[in-house]
Amino acid sequence: MYVYEKRLQYPVNIKIKNPKIAQVVISQYGGPDGEASAAMRYMSQKFTFKNPRIAGLLNDIATEELSHLEIVGTIVHQLVKDLPCDDADIAGFEKYYVDHTLGVWPQAAGGVPFQATEFQSSGDPIADLVEDMAAEQKTYDNILTLVKDNEVCDPIRFLRKREIVHFQRFGEALRMLTEELDKKNYYAFNPSGCKCK
Repeated sequence: MYVYEKRLQYPVNIKIKNPKIAQVVISQYGGPDGEASAAMRYMSQKFTFKNPRIAGLLNDIATEELSHLEIVGTIVHQLVKDLPCDDADIAGFEKYYVDHTLGVWPQAAGGVPFQATEFQSSGDPIADLVEDMAAEQKTYDNILTLVKDNEVCDPIRFLRKREIVHFQRFGEALRMLTEELDKKNYYAFNPSGCKCK
């Protein structure tokens, strides 16, 4: 069960109109390492975990990723809200505009639409946690390299800090999982797979 608070986890108040920046930030909405992928990845993976603490952690982080999706969507929306028609062709935004006008739609910065093939739920808790750690690593760094406007960077920096926390929590979960295993070489088998006789 989820309870929705009608406020963002971090405030977003962007006054500039900049479709070029929106084209970059949209990748965190629907790109391969974006918030939609993260929320779906963790929510799907939690069912494999026998340890309720780890399953609960995945559920908690998946829920937080949904709030991050809302923050990123708000950033994109504010960057293009009331954009003059003459500015729609800035930085290749006209291609996005033709299909979605000024709506927020999940895609990568390169225009590839969001799809479930961008993340994995392998059924192997070890492989999934390692992928989760990789997905949280440096997800916002490229945006912070390209974007210099503080109205955009402030919420992006907040999101980056949360990704670091998620990375650390997944590392803790991996440690808990490997400590529970009864085999020394835990990379040689799937602890959630079918049991051989």
